[in-house]
Amino acid sequence: MFKIFINFKTYPQGTGEKAVELAKICEEVSRESGGEIIPVVQTVDLYRVKQVVKIPIWTQHLDQFGQGQFTGWQNLEAAIEAGAGGTLLNHSEHPLPPGTIKQTISGIRNLKLKNRNFEAMICCKTLGQMERLVKLQPDYMAYEIAELIGTKDSITEKAPKAIKHAAEICGKIPLIVGAGIHSKKDLEMAEKRGAKGVLISSAVVLAEKPKEKLLELIISN
Repeated sequence: MFKIFINFKTYPQGTGEKAVELAKICEEVSRESGGEIIPVVQTVDLYRVKQVVKIPIWTQHLDQFGQGQFTGWQNLEAAIEAGAGGTLLNHSEHPLPPGTIKQTISGIRNLKLKNRNFEAMICCKTLGQMERLVKLQPDYMAYEIAELIGTKDSITEKAPKAIKHAAEICGKIPLIVGAGIHSKKDLEMAEKRGAKGVLISSAVVLAEKPKEKLLELIISN
């Protein structure tokens, strides 16, 4: 099923109680439409959001360290305890060294060996970066052109051939695309070129009527 990941970022409209309300909207639209919508929230909001909604909730970032003497780091075990079902890694707004990404993915993989389900999406801003990081075999790969993030210039219109190339690079790993995604047409074009989902933020989080905007998007699936 084509997936819609909604990145709440640190927008005030997606923080605290507003994060709860927005996640509830995601769940309502998912239930009403049959589509799969995954809110991606701040770590501090994970627990409160998960107490209210039953759909999967992801966090925006995790660090490579485990439990113990690691003050201030966001660790995998704590995220799972708070209710996270997955995480973004290496978003263009939170880039990570390749070694850190590898270490974090390794920790997630070790967790799966213990029959604990948790998914990871590695974000890439170039195809060259994707060619290198796809070797880590995450659950998803995301392709976002950094310059288009938060704009109305969609990656599906500005770089359609690049999306197709990204899908070829990913192979069996589902490709998620983002940057400027804001319309039904964007979702349709992304899917046509091989994407299995989209990563959206401002088009929904900052919308005057986010539920209406989500319904508009998901109907195209």
